[in-house]
Amino acid sequence: MTQKTVINPSKLPPPNVWLSRGIRVGDLVFCSGTGASRNPATGKLDPDIRAQVRSCLETIKAVLEEAGTSLSNVVSVTTHLKDPALFSAYNEEYLKFFPKDPPARTTVQAELMRPDMLVEITAIAVVPH
Repeated sequence: MTQKTVINPSKLPPPNVWLSRGIRVGDLVFCSGTGASRNPATGKLDPDIRAQVRSCLETIKAVLEEAGTSLSNVVSVTTHLKDPALFSAYNEEYLKFFPKDPPARTTVQAELMRPDMLVEITAIAVVPH
């Protein structure tokens, strides 16, 4: 049986809900749905979709690196977007993180858990040999 390893990078604050930021099983890493980080001084999310996308993907990047892989090895992304009108701005920022050979992706409109959340992103990556 393949071992399951929990990935919670120490350089990230602990998640504020009961979850693991990532799980590695064999050569696959599954990242939890990731929302933007709150500003530590204000406790608020940046209201800009680009900033929220950057925050989500920087967190995912840290999880992947802790698990021994990187954004370049992401094979699948699922994005929950609060408002379809944000898609163009979301996509512009997303493409900065996946400029070449982008992963398979699904983007859906969703009501998110916090009213100030504009986006939540999850990813699956492979660990290279």
